[in-house]
Amino acid sequence: NKGVWEKLSDSDKEIFKAACLAENNYMLSEFFANNGAALDTLINEHGVQLREFPEEVFNAIGKTSDEVVRASVTDDIGKRILESYLKARKNIGGWTRISDSAYTNARDKVLGA
Repeated sequence: NKGVWEKLSDSDKEIFKAACLAENNYMLSEFFANNGAALDTLINEHGVQLREFPEEVFNAIGKTSDEVVRASVTDDIGKRILESYLKARKNIGGWTRISDSAYTNARDKVLGA
């Protein structure tokens, strides 16, 4: 794949990048636009009852997931990927807590969920 990419002209690479960005934005828009209706269908047409996992379950899932991911790192590139992922997760999580999540929670409190 890298060889094919490197043979593309700079303008073709930019077209490809723009198409990927557009598709990603489209997918996210569809996701956000349709999930509410899908949830409504699950609840009202199929009788699904929503429940949250207890905190202990989330803690166990988190611990086990971390163990599995760390056990799968067997070489230097895996270690670099894991370190990059953990750094990104920390940065994104910190931002999300004070932006998207905080805004959504405040909006739902005022307007109703």
